[in-house]
Amino acid sequence: MQYRYVGNSGFKISEITYGNWVTHGSQVENDQAKACVRAALDSGITTFDTADVYANTQAETVLGEALEGERRESLEILTKVFGPTGPKGHNDVGLSRKHIMESINGSLTRLQTDYVDIYQAHRFDYETPLDETMRAFADLVRMGKVLYVGVSEWTAQQIQDGHDLAEDLGIHLISNQPQYSMLWRVIESDVVPVCVSLGMSQIVFSPIAQGVLTGKYRPGEQAPAGLAGHRREGRRGHDQAVDERRRPGARTAARAARRGGRPFHGTVGGRVGARRTTMSRARSSGRRGPSRFMTMPQHRRSSWMMICWPRSTRYL
Repeated sequence: MQYRYVGNSGFKISEITYGNWVTHGSQVENDQAKACVRAALDSGITTFDTADVYANTQAETVLGEALEGERRESLEILTKVFGPTGPKGHNDVGLSRKHIMESINGSLTRLQTDYVDIYQAHRFDYETPLDETMRAFADLVRMGKVLYVGVSEWTAQQIQDGHDLAEDLGIHLISNQPQYSMLWRVIESDVVPVCVSLGMSQIVFSPIAQGVLTGKYRPGEQAPAGLAGHRREGRRGHDQAVDERRRPGARTAARAARRGGRPFHGTVGGRVGARRTTMSRARSSGRRGPSRFMTMPQHRRSSWMMICWPRSTRYL
């Protein structure tokens, strides 16, 4: 296992990240979930990504139990805040100071830890002033409950605005977590360039389009009802990836079969990032942050394809 820097920070995560969106507390029994976590640890995976909204907080609980007894300093635990949790009352959703402060306490309890390594704004909150959100995150960093701050599925302009406010408050946004695969590349046009200029990394989800890119699904076959694209909390674009774009995966499988091989099996294009510049180079260029970037597919065989949702996390 290799480990990569996240953004312009000294923080490293494992090249493959274990996620538990539609598995723990939902589709996979707890004993099997714990066995998966154990296998991940045995493979050198040290980074675990979750969110309070997954299975209405149960995913965090299962992950916390699965990691119990592990040396905390050897792990990187990422979670998120935004979605409705608990009884889903009027303050149980969003990025208000109240919801953020209460959510982090709940997440820490369920994950059985004193801090999370990256706390991510799961979506952008159009109803809460961005300044209020960033001040709450800054306070959590100063309290020691959060080490780093990231976002998920924000637009390029939202990332730019959040970064600017965070800088004014003395903290940094180091990561963005978008959907990204060979079938869903919308971040390449504006999100990636903005993140590169700001020194932020991408920790992507659904890099193999939930199995579509492996040839798992054939034209005319009904996708499993439990697949994320059919769930209420399904992410943008999964319906297309699973239903409308099933044929590209099938064509890939067919071509592989004609050549006597197997369709690609693993993770794709996980990290889009940039190498940090030296201080002198940054000064000479007249701006902060990285000076170049490239997108690099990472082809790696993996057993985490559907159950554990691998995330290849490249920092180049």
